[in-house]
Amino acid sequence: MRRWLFWIFLMLFVGGLVAVPGGNRVGVRVADGFDMPVGKPNADGYYMSRGFLSYHPGEDWNGVAGGNSDLGAPVYSIGNGYVTFAMDARMGWGNVVIVRHAFVEAGQLKTVDSMYAHLNQIMVRKGQQVSRGQQVGTIGTNRGMYTAHLHYEIRKNLFIGINRSAFAKDFTNYYRPSQFIAQRRSLPGAGQTAQIVVNTYKTDQPGFVFPPGGGDSRGAVKKKASPARSGNFRVNRFDDVGY
Repeated sequence: MRRWLFWIFLMLFVGGLVAVPGGNRVGVRVADGFDMPVGKPNADGYYMSRGFLSYHPGEDWNGVAGGNSDLGAPVYSIGNGYVTFAMDARMGWGNVVIVRHAFVEAGQLKTVDSMYAHLNQIMVRKGQQVSRGQQVGTIGTNRGMYTAHLHYEIRKNLFIGINRSAFAKDFTNYYRPSQFIAQRRSLPGAGQTAQIVVNTYKTDQPGFVFPPGGGDSRGAVKKKASPARSGNFRVNRFDDVGY
């Protein structure tokens, strides 16, 4: 009986959110769980080369063969969501996709952003609905700035976007990505829709201009990438750090 009451309450709770008014809200399918963004669903064939650190609030994932062996390999959305950013951010980021996810945990609706950086190719557009495991891009090098790898983050703070230097790089704003996914492989709310807030980044505001030479709305790389350096990643010289 208690289980039936829980599911009835959940359906009413999540379903009711669809009617929440607001010009900066969109409906999105609730995530039924999360998978790894490479080697889906369990990162098969990949290893974490750099984890969550005080200056690196995300994870870097490389193919087990090393070097640029994973250049052009698929990158997947970790769960159902809505693309809030998909373009060339230049600086230390390169091509970036950000997906906003709604999920239900302990009877509460929560929202997070997953960010995928240094992509060689972007395969989604801003405003697009994506499914768990859908390809959003391919692994890149940010024009040869780094050895090919995926840098990805999971953010609690929905205002970060690519303006990471303006926010503390700690657990008030971020989750540890692998831990977040491991603890949420299966979630309630499958098939439901909820309203989420959008247009929360600095890049969404009127008058925002990217640095000279930025990409188009599809994130196409307009300059030929230089050969990737081997060994340690090159230190970024730009305003924000994307490695």
